[in-house]
Amino acid sequence: MADEIKTGEVFDRLVTLLTEAKAKFRVIEHAHEGKSAEISVIRGNRPDQAAKAMVLDVRGGGGGKRHVLAILPGSRKLDFAAVATLFEARKCGFASPETAQQLTGCVMGAVPPFALAPALSIVVEEDLLANETLFFNAGRLDRSMELDTKDWLAIAKPRLARIATRD
Repeated sequence: MADEIKTGEVFDRLVTLLTEAKAKFRVIEHAHEGKSAEISVIRGNRPDQAAKAMVLDVRGGGGGKRHVLAILPGSRKLDFAAVATLFEARKCGFASPETAQQLTGCVMGAVPPFALAPALSIVVEEDLLANETLFFNAGRLDRSMELDTKDWLAIAKPRLARIATRD
């Protein structure tokens, strides 16, 4: 796959990307963890400050099969129908773990909120942007980052939408 990212290099790429952009961020080292609720406790952030990233397949409509990186608060669940509608697709579902790892270079639970592969479109739940800073896994299950939300928006350039369920 031409857009494949090598596992293990994502953390270094993120540090370089954020440093070159003069972003305000800090690295947090911690025990291995991939679940949103548990990692928020370890990092000391509210679950709604966590930028949870999920690789999706959207199919049908005029675009064929595409991949989307959906970013939402760690406390929320994805609204698959909203993503399908947003991308004018008939169906939306999780990408296979193998596809997600090929596109992101990360195991499940370690995917950062950046589309480092050109094959990934990125969309964020608007409610996440109410936070001054975001917390996220940084390509590894034992590394996280805290990043200024405005810096993330400027660097990631996500599409803004309502993609989380209203629990």
